[in-house]
Amino acid sequence: MSKRFLIVLTVISMSILSCSKEEGEGGRASIRGHVFAKDYNASFTQLLSSYYAVEEDVYIIYGDNEFYDDRVKTDPDGTFEFKHLRKGDYRLFVYSKDSTFTIASGQEAMYLSAEITDKEEVVELPDFEIIK
Repeated sequence: MSKRFLIVLTVISMSILSCSKEEGEGGRASIRGHVFAKDYNASFTQLLSSYYAVEEDVYIIYGDNEFYDDRVKTDPDGTFEFKHLRKGDYRLFVYSKDSTFTIASGQEAMYLSAEITDKEEVVELPDFEIIK
């Protein structure tokens, strides 16, 4: 009986130790940044205005996922933040007008990558620069 108990205990211990938490929610780290918008004329030859974008959607992808996992909107000063993240790799994106006129939808995704290496880290990203 003690041999059987030892085997069961070993299997349970190995399964607990082998569990690694993947990227995503459930931690104490965060990623934040700003979205900076530029308005151009129709031919994109003249800058009309620039400002930090309000109520702009920012998307996050956890690890190697193919689709976005969460979305937030920027606040009145263009700031966004994804909270309660675990260690790992993340990709964030926003949509911008296509100034090259090569994308049928007229919008392209602008990506930034972030890595969280500490469980309470706050990662500050450079500004996303988009065309409105």
